Amino acid sequence: MADSPLTHFHQDGSARMVNVSQKPITLRTARAEGRVIMRPETLELIRNQSISKGDVLAVARLAGIMGAKRTSELIPLCHSLGIDSVELQFEVLEPDQVRIESVVQVQARTGVEMEALTSVSVAALTIYDMCKSVDREIRISDIQLLEKSGGKQDYARHQE
Repeated sequence: MADSPLTHFHQDGSARMVNVSQKPITLRTARAEGRVIMRPETLELIRNQSISKGDVLAVARLAGIMGAKRTSELIPLCHSLGIDSVELQFEVLEPDQVRIESVVQVQARTGVEMEALTSVSVAALTIYDMCKSVDREIRISDIQLLEKSGGKQDYARHQE
């Protein structure tokens, strides 16, 4: 069987964790974003901290940090990393959205793209969970990697 271009598979097709032991330790950074779309009335409740479960964005920030730190427990074959930094920002986009951005950094042999994406995802799910009693139509959308640096190749998404 020929070598697979997919890094997480052996030649026989069985799954494997990539061996990163020979890679140099460098500063790895990843930035990801996502959006939570809701009724304008729900966004107003979030802005006024009037959701009965509490301060939605404060709880979502903590959840996003926890999500980044626990990514390897959720994503098969993802390396366990001692995350150095997770920063989450929330931007209210009138009339009906919250934009979430996460920046994750680590000094390691492998990148933190999955940690940044998981951070955004968990923060978005937390917003949904805290607001679902007032708005079941909430949508989570456009979770994507914006950029990453460190390692062999840097990446930046082309902005449209």
